[in-house]
Amino acid sequence: MNAKVATAESALTLPRGRVSDYFELTKPRIVLMVLVTTLAGFYLGGRAGFDVTLAMNLLAGTALAAGGTLALNQYVERDTDAMMDRTRHRPLPDMRMRPAEALVFGVSATAAGFVYLTLATNLPCAAVIAAITIIYLGVYTPLKRYTWMCNVVGAVSGALPPVAGWVAVRGGLGLEPVVLFAIMFLWQLPHTFAVARLFRLDYARAGILLLPDDTARGGNPSNPVVIAGCLGLVAVGIIPTMLGFAGIPYMVIASALGAGMLMFGFAMVRSPGNSRAARRLLLASLIYLPIVWLVLVLDRM
Repeated sequence: MNAKVATAESALTLPRGRVSDYFELTKPRIVLMVLVTTLAGFYLGGRAGFDVTLAMNLLAGTALAAGGTLALNQYVERDTDAMMDRTRHRPLPDMRMRPAEALVFGVSATAAGFVYLTLATNLPCAAVIAAITIIYLGVYTPLKRYTWMCNVVGAVSGALPPVAGWVAVRGGLGLEPVVLFAIMFLWQLPHTFAVARLFRLDYARAGILLLPDDTARGGNPSNPVVIAGCLGLVAVGIIPTMLGFAGIPYMVIASALGAGMLMFGFAMVRSPGNSRAARRLLLASLIYLPIVWLVLVLDRM
């Protein structure tokens, strides 16, 4: 037994740091994004007033299910996480937590989230959240070892939280949640491929195929997907206003931000080896999402 293993195993017996390790296991930044977009969908779906109790129940159940799902993802990918610089200090690859503990925690939190949402919101909402877990763990995660098109599948699960919020308050679907889904889905395409380019060596070392190999001419098969996603965001900036559930300010701001992402998307695909171009697109995507959701919510007040 080497010194690191001995130190890690002795640390497992101590209460200090255990809460933070479980918290890290849930990927809190991703959970926060899920909760914000779920709440936005809930607010936009409300016809009369804002049901605070229902909203709090929605957030509690979603946080449990999302945190549990992401913990299970870390359990499944603990070996590949240990191979990458950006993930090797997570609780499982760093041996601060036993795999069995992560598995029990993930299953318990996910199941508790589904049950809570079924009882405290409605069955359609719980079904949408369950679909996110199934797609993320059952399709996206294993596909990462086989094809870069896993990013498109992952974008589906990442686009469903606002739909869950909508059906929690409405009890069913409509044209508006389809548009909300489209915003999240299209946004993830340039965002994810920018991340994949920045960490392509890390992912390659672990055998994760988030980015295809460049062609002989220096291009990349993912380039059309990036540009299509950016073009789609420009179109999404127009559709809500045309359908009558958003105003002119939303159309102008969303279209302008989408056009900015398109500009940075073209810059990235034209310079496949330029990490600065990928960082600029990533930054543009991180600016786009909160502003667009904020303007859409404010426009409905």
